[in-house]
Amino acid sequence: MPRLSDLPKPPGTGAAGVLDGRRRAVRWDRSPRGRGDREPPEVAVPRRALDEAEPLTGPCGAAAGAPAELAKFHVPEIVFGPGSLAELGHAALRVGARRPFLVTDPGLIEAGWVEEARGHLELVGLRPVVFSGVTSNPKDHEIEAAYQQYAAAGADVIIAVGGGSCIDAAKGVAILSGNGGTILGYAGVDRVVQPIPPLVMAPSTSGTGADVSQFAVVTDTTQHTKITIISRTLVPDVSIVDPRLLTTMPDELNAATGLDALTHAVESFVSRAHNPLTDQHALHAATLITRNLLHTMVHPAAAEPRIAMAQGALEAGMAFTNAILGITHAMSHQVGGLLDAPHGVLNGVLLPHTIRFNAATDPERFVPLAAATGVDVAGRSAAEVAESFACRVRELADAVGVPRGLAALGVTEADIGTLTRTTLQDACLATNPRTASAADIAALFRQAL
Repeated sequence: MPRLSDLPKPPGTGAAGVLDGRRRAVRWDRSPRGRGDREPPEVAVPRRALDEAEPLTGPCGAAAGAPAELAKFHVPEIVFGPGSLAELGHAALRVGARRPFLVTDPGLIEAGWVEEARGHLELVGLRPVVFSGVTSNPKDHEIEAAYQQYAAAGADVIIAVGGGSCIDAAKGVAILSGNGGTILGYAGVDRVVQPIPPLVMAPSTSGTGADVSQFAVVTDTTQHTKITIISRTLVPDVSIVDPRLLTTMPDELNAATGLDALTHAVESFVSRAHNPLTDQHALHAATLITRNLLHTMVHPAAAEPRIAMAQGALEAGMAFTNAILGITHAMSHQVGGLLDAPHGVLNGVLLPHTIRFNAATDPERFVPLAAATGVDVAGRSAAEVAESFACRVRELADAVGVPRGLAALGVTEADIGTLTRTTLQDACLATNPRTASAADIAALFRQAL
């Protein structure tokens, strides 16, 4: 497959592949199903068949225990489609906004999306307070500064217009508003115990899933690590997914967030906490992402691939927030915290290695994923299919210009001890399908150098 640098650049892209600031006149009224592509075959999801000798029973008494297999599925209200940003004001009003607090970044302001969002809010009588001091891999001190502005303004509903960094920062403000303390004190699972202000999210990237997830990831600037906060309270109230916002992403961000979304799909499908509800979203997301990511790099303003990527990222997000993730994210979080490296790029480098690691003990689970992404699985062993799937992921990473190793991003042999130690503390490791020791993690980091 061609590398990103060899692909033809559409009109309006600069030498670095970054879209210019002009909006493009494109058709946004066509369904992604109109491409003429054949739909992928139905993929059977391995699961334990019901024992016909044990039929379902009727009402249970008060003393009965919980079902043996209980699946919960947390998602926000979702407004999806081109032009859906126009619903921002109405969504904010529905959740009680009087003085909304809008978290964003300078790039979204320059692209014009914040101005449009502000206009939709003002149309319904809301005048937002805007905070734009968020950088990639949101920092602890940025969240503290945002919270101080939020509290001083007497704001209520928290809105994010931007990528995962803006959305995670907005969640951080909400945590501090409802629970106090410092953001680093909430690392781990279910430590956000008090209610938080309503959250309305409008993602501008096709990958992080933060707009539908119960996750927030924050950089500890003192320890140079990332902490993961997992709490059902962090699932936003409303997610407004407008694919138009994706057209102003730089190429590098488009590639990174697309690979992040693919990693969400893969890790949620093989997670120890997966269930039939998450499985279907994960598989369909993997299909949409592998079919459309490269198209969005070559034709960044074309409607159909963007709509498909927006849906793929959304479905992957819904899958992973309920099934949680695995070793890929546990490792990439730590490299990102140490070096402030782009999260999705790290996932793209690591994912082929972690697929092989997990498949070494149970390759069967990777067969439906491989089939969903176009790998020929007929008549082949599960181990062979899993290896082909790892290669397929690496081919896609090559095609969108992701480095082949962590060394290109600044990781050295001297970092491996620290990265291994902090990876073992990451909450995402708990649901990885294969137990990983410190030696396993160190070996994976070395393989990925």
